[in-house]
Amino acid sequence: MTEPIRPYPADDHDHHDDLNNLGLQADANMLSRSVLDRRHVLGLGLLGIGLLAGNRVQAATSADAACTPIPSETAGPYPADGSVASGQSLNVLTRSGVVRRDLRRSLGTGNVAPGVPLTLTLKLVNTNGSCAPLRGYAAYAWHCTADGNYSMYSAPVVGEDYLRGVQVGDAGGNVTFQTIVPGCYPGRWPHIHFEVYPTLASATNARSKIQTSQLALPQAMCQQVYTQAAYGSSARFLAQTSLSRDNIFSDGYAAQLPTVTGNATKGYSATLTVGLAR
Repeated sequence: MTEPIRPYPADDHDHHDDLNNLGLQADANMLSRSVLDRRHVLGLGLLGIGLLAGNRVQAATSADAACTPIPSETAGPYPADGSVASGQSLNVLTRSGVVRRDLRRSLGTGNVAPGVPLTLTLKLVNTNGSCAPLRGYAAYAWHCTADGNYSMYSAPVVGEDYLRGVQVGDAGGNVTFQTIVPGCYPGRWPHIHFEVYPTLASATNARSKIQTSQLALPQAMCQQVYTQAAYGSSARFLAQTSLSRDNIFSDGYAAQLPTVTGNATKGYSATLTVGLAR
């Protein structure tokens, strides 16, 4: 397998825009950065703990998380949102067909990303309005392949644009994607990136986003999924890291763990409430 290019271990939760604009400079200097913005301890109790029962996972979440603002995170070096990252300004958001529910097929080649199916729902709510749903807001989600590569950037899949897409919130503020469980690569806990935009029309360039964050995947689910051949060395890389050591999630991840149900045979469903102060 061709060794995938690796994201820098971004660790600045609340100043992600400057990281996007640094590009290759960020790749070189992020290893020397310390965590600058530690969030206050979230008094939510246990949240998102994966319960392994046979071949099924169910993660519980606290009701209080519904009105917790989602933390800001770096978009990382592979966003393809029009910002400068990894020395490039790629933008999948302007491509025809990027507004889609199913992220598994490449718009350009028609190739399908292999992996265990995952239905991801982000519930967008207003933390300044009794957690009322944010209808009409849009979300752009992206993540790595089963073997840890990012479409449009990593050499093995540079010609693909799958595992990236935009959806708009329905009456309940729900944005739903059909994708795969992403793999694990060295230096990061398994995760999914997303950006939120105030309208679908504005979701064409990172300049218009109102929030950038990341979702952490439950350990039990990943351990089940990574036994499959498509996930290459993901099981080994997962065993070498933890949420408490991850440079993004180490300062708190309670509001970023989704509720997950399903199994590695039939696939999973994951739901995360994304609180936004509007």
